[in-house]
Amino acid sequence: MSDEPDSLILKMLRGIRDDLARVDGKIDDTKNELKSEVADVRAELKSDIRSLRADVASDLLVTRKETSEQIVGLRRAVMEYHTSVIGHGVIISELEARVRRMEQHLKLPPLDTH
Repeated sequence: MSDEPDSLILKMLRGIRDDLARVDGKIDDTKNELKSEVADVRAELKSDIRSLRADVASDLLVTRKETSEQIVGLRRAVMEYHTSVIGHGVIISELEARVRRMEQHLKLPPLDTH
């Protein structure tokens, strides 16, 4: 370089260049920190999603099991009711036959079923 004294403008420009270099360094550091934080948040989110999927799958299995048990109970209740109704129907049919035989034996006129 020359032996001439530096001008004020050159000093200011060099200072600005140094300041810009520091700002660029800080921006790069901030960028790297943000990348790291985003990666951490992404990993945490993936973990939460996996956990949520497992919870939902477990809840669905429990719900399916409970529903199956309720269906089995309902079927049992319907079968018991059906058996009971058929049983009553048989008893009523037998009673009607006996009443008919008694009416015939006693020679009673049949009732009008109007």
